[in-house]
Amino acid sequence: MSAPAPVRPRGVPPVVLVVVGICSVQLGAAIAKSLFDEVSPTTIVWLRLLSSAVILLAWARPSLRGRSRADWLVAVGFAASLGLMNWSIYQSFSRIPLGIAVTIEFAGPLTLAILGSRRPRDLLWVGLAGAGVVLLGVEPGTVTLAGAGFALLAGASWATYILLSRATGARWPGVDGLAVASALAALVLTTPMLACAGVPAGPRIWLLGAAVGVLSSVIPYTCELVALRSLRPSLFGILMSIEPAAAALAGIVVVHESLAALQWLAVGCVILASVGATRSTRPDPAGVVSA
Repeated sequence: MSAPAPVRPRGVPPVVLVVVGICSVQLGAAIAKSLFDEVSPTTIVWLRLLSSAVILLAWARPSLRGRSRADWLVAVGFAASLGLMNWSIYQSFSRIPLGIAVTIEFAGPLTLAILGSRRPRDLLWVGLAGAGVVLLGVEPGTVTLAGAGFALLAGASWATYILLSRATGARWPGVDGLAVASALAALVLTTPMLACAGVPAGPRIWLLGAAVGVLSSVIPYTCELVALRSLRPSLFGILMSIEPAAAALAGIVVVHESLAALQWLAVGCVILASVGATRSTRPDPAGVVSA
């Protein structure tokens, strides 16, 4: 039996739920980055996936009997995109500021939104997003090729994750698909984690890793799932566009990162491009899910 669908708390607007989810994701990312001096990014990703898998499996209690080969292929693909997305963005976080990494990562869902429209004016949003990415590289000393490359890989994985989430939702009820995919992704990442640094020692790292999992996966996904029941997908996509700014603010507050004026301008360009592209896209009931 699948878990019951989450119900929106009485009196809480869906827009507020989306914003809470966004802030939760970026707070979790900032806490994860604060641990990189003690444990590797791969270990933190593994702890995030493991903790979210345990919670989601306990909540959803997915039934695995009678699943077709196609069901499992979709789940495995979803797990691969989820694992690669999280691993690559954490690799990026370890090399460049949070706000910059998430801004570059946003190229994935932004490209997906633009491809969903055929209007000539969408070239404007492509140009604006491109200008934002170029501006990120103008300020010396804050962006590395490796950091930007991992962020682009995370963006491509995010776009794949969005596409596969639709197929997963069609074959697995509720959060069953996400729960199974999280468990598979954690399982696959176990070997690289052990090879990289071994099992994390001490309860503090385990507890903070679990907190990252709750903040970055369980809370935002639940908020989005509830909000999308009464929120237009186009408005949801626009709200998701504030992710880069939320990441930059989390970086300032938690890990004391700062962005130069040109980099804030770059973040603004990508946000405007995302808003414009989202407004131009045809309505899509699937919406866009967070990383």
